[in-house]
Amino acid sequence: MTHFKEIGLSNTREMFRKAMEGGYAVPAYNFNNLEQLQAIVTGCLESRSPLILQISKGARKYANQILLRYMAEGAMEIVNSAEHPIPVALHLDHGDSYELAVSCIETGFSSVMIDGSAHSYEDNVALTSKVVEYAHKYDVSVEGELGVLAGIEDEVSHEKSHYTDPDDVEDFVKKTGVDSLAISIGTSHGAYKFKVKPGESPPPLRFDILEEIERRIPGFPIVLHGASSVLPAYVDLINKYGGQLEGAVGVSEDQLRRAAKSAVCKINIDSDGRLVVTAVVRKMLAEDPKNFDPRKYLGPAREELIQMIVRKNREVLGSADRG
Repeated sequence: MTHFKEIGLSNTREMFRKAMEGGYAVPAYNFNNLEQLQAIVTGCLESRSPLILQISKGARKYANQILLRYMAEGAMEIVNSAEHPIPVALHLDHGDSYELAVSCIETGFSSVMIDGSAHSYEDNVALTSKVVEYAHKYDVSVEGELGVLAGIEDEVSHEKSHYTDPDDVEDFVKKTGVDSLAISIGTSHGAYKFKVKPGESPPPLRFDILEEIERRIPGFPIVLHGASSVLPAYVDLINKYGGQLEGAVGVSEDQLRRAAKSAVCKINIDSDGRLVVTAVVRKMLAEDPKNFDPRKYLGPAREELIQMIVRKNREVLGSADRG
């Protein structure tokens, strides 16, 4: 077994305590490959932001779990040798089984999510409790979920969302012992979060539900999944260079800024990172059809992703200079 402290990682408990006190949210960026990891670490170091590196079940399979462990170790070597090191957690995103959570904990993850939201309430409680019991033996923090987000992202797929019922949160947190709770207040997975007509704005998040949950479990860390803004500039760039993403729309950044000042301590961002990389790669290859060197199109994509992350941390999440 490799414990996360051997790699130099942190769990999320102290991160969330500081975020709650400071009125900001810690960014949780998903990655699938080397260039994304480089960009995320560089962007958060540059903005001096705490960081949660997220790996989904699908990304873990894609990148190879053994290789990922050493990629995380390499990232921490860079972080710890920086002029201003930042706290970093390595987090399983949307774990769907006890066995997967255990495997991640045993290979150096410092935080895991167990998503039992597709099960009955009772089965969700039972599964989450089982993961918490194992994880806490090793000081690994656990995120649970109540409510269902619509959309598709990796292996997570739901046609309809179900808002989190505030009546359930106290009982769930008490029975499971989770360290944070992902809720459904109107965000969704993927690049097509809302159906809006041209010129219309996406619907607002259900802050009334969030505020009621805050009242029921005061001071408890809340998580927002499916919180990419689906930045229009990159959607337009993808479409300009042969893509087909008409109608893609995400959560407005002013909504995320408001959420980050509440009990929401962690905001997940995956689709925006994918869009940035895809937009730049499409542009580079379209402008230079003879280019067959991955460094010459993935390198610029990595640099653009760094800038997106720095801006998100500074202007949206409020996490810059908090690391």
